[in-house]
Amino acid sequence: MSKNHGYALRRDEIETYFDRTAVEAWRRLTSTEPVNGIRATVRAGRDRMRATLLSWLPADLHDVRVLDAGCGTGAASIELARRGAAVVAIDLSAQLVQLARERCPVDLGSGSVDFRVGDMLDTGIGAFDYVIAMDSIIHYGPDDAARVLAGLARQTRRSVICTFAPRTPLLATMHAVGRLFPSSSTRAPAIVPVGFDTLSRKFLAAAGPAWQTGRTERISSAFYKSQALELVRK
Repeated sequence: MSKNHGYALRRDEIETYFDRTAVEAWRRLTSTEPVNGIRATVRAGRDRMRATLLSWLPADLHDVRVLDAGCGTGAASIELARRGAAVVAIDLSAQLVQLARERCPVDLGSGSVDFRVGDMLDTGIGAFDYVIAMDSIIHYGPDDAARVLAGLARQTRRSVICTFAPRTPLLATMHAVGRLFPSSSTRAPAIVPVGFDTLSRKFLAAAGPAWQTGRTERISSAFYKSQALELVRK
């Protein structure tokens, strides 16, 4: 199996799931509509994580180009544009991108958002000052996740800010149990827990000496557990 085959296979599973199964659930989760207790904790955790990632970027992003890799419904993209950035917001799911376009305000000040459907590793979208990738690599194993981050780094002049699923005993057990059951078209692709040291080591090996790890912070909100990681060009 080639190095890219596993990534491509999982990428296609994610696209299928969000376009055919999860659009309505994701629309509600990312809105202000009432949701049940479990989804409320996930919403709260995602809101905290988004705020964390955005706090690691400058408040003034005028004349700055930012990639929102795996933009989902566009909440981070809108905030980045309001800071003055020229944002390219890309996602595999055409349904989520359409929802993001519908939610995007007309007036973003001097910033802008260019919503696109596609692969975040598409080199045709050009180079960026910053990349933000919130919950965009959580379905990939450590080798593929590191290669994705290294690919994003090659297009980035300053920093890549991402999240991954931390390898805690609970998440590791849930992942192991999930692998015992056959997948179906209606099940979400499994979240793959990754150790911080493992991901950092594999990323640095793939990205080369021009890069180093920066800040990291874990967010835990009941069923939402995710870790932010800053990757910085030296």
